[in-house]
Amino acid sequence: MIWLVRVYLFLMSFVYVLIGGWAILDPLASALDLGWPSFMDAIGLSVKSEIGYSEIAGIYGGLNLCIGLMCLVGIFKENIGIFSVKVITFLVGSIALGRMLFSLLPTTPTFYNTYFIFEISAFTIGILLLYFYKKLNQTT
Repeated sequence: MIWLVRVYLFLMSFVYVLIGGWAILDPLASALDLGWPSFMDAIGLSVKSEIGYSEIAGIYGGLNLCIGLMCLVGIFKENIGIFSVKVITFLVGSIALGRMLFSLLPTTPTFYNTYFIFEISAFTIGILLLYFYKKLNQTT
């Protein structure tokens, strides 16, 4: 596995573990008034009922945490690493596409924000890494 794939997986692992942990701990940090920035404020969501906290922890927390752990394992296991790059590339590309399609509806806000920039960057790097990985493996 090329070293750039490992660097990418390390960065994605760091980002996704932090996001997942932040989402899981956000309600607790808020209740204890720890002074952390609110995850839900950062993404523009609010909880309307008790189940909402579980949804934030499960969907945003659990999913992101496991993606980050998958990337961490992928640093050391090539087949999991390449699978992780494929998953993240598909995931961030899908999210970016959803943002763009939503922005085409009348009176909706633009898709261009820092999350979109991250998604397009991760998508582009993922596509390039997969292309060069495939090209490198065809010549050997």
